[in-house]
Amino acid sequence: MAPGCLEAGEFRAIGHERPGFDGPGDYRWFCLDHIREFNAGYNWFEGMTTEEILEAQSPIHGWQTETRAFRPGAGSMPRWADFEDPIDAIGARAAGIRRGAGQAAESSDSARLRFSAREQEALAVMGLSPTGDRTALRRRYTELVRRYHPDRNGGDRAHESRLQRVVEAYQVLRRARPFV
Repeated sequence: MAPGCLEAGEFRAIGHERPGFDGPGDYRWFCLDHIREFNAGYNWFEGMTTEEILEAQSPIHGWQTETRAFRPGAGSMPRWADFEDPIDAIGARAAGIRRGAGQAAESSDSARLRFSAREQEALAVMGLSPTGDRTALRRRYTELVRRYHPDRNGGDRAHESRLQRVVEAYQVLRRARPFV
């Protein structure tokens, strides 16, 4: 609030401590007339060198550095560009984190052969082979949900039990070790 002003401070202005790494900074609250006055005299670039001002005005400011996750050759973690579906990319990344970045992954052939009886039953419900991957699982799940959902069958609930079995099978398989 401006000194001597009796109107409610509805408009937020940056305070003396700017937002930064240590937090959001502080704010001051002004009425409409005083916020206009504040904004007219505010200098965003106050205290910056000429080089810092030019850098801050650059259209690519803040985009120059690559984060560890997206850097080429970031290690054993999958790259986002390797996946069509973002959910698959996130799942593969999470699996890599669980395994540990430095540890060697199990061979995919040996992992695919390790299905429990429940997981093998779920594979049969989904109509998938044990050599499928997570992408195939997601595609098949999407296909079956579209086929059996009542909204796709004119409200016919005849396939509702089949749809429930497909959903349950997917829930089992998406957590199965070979698909993680």
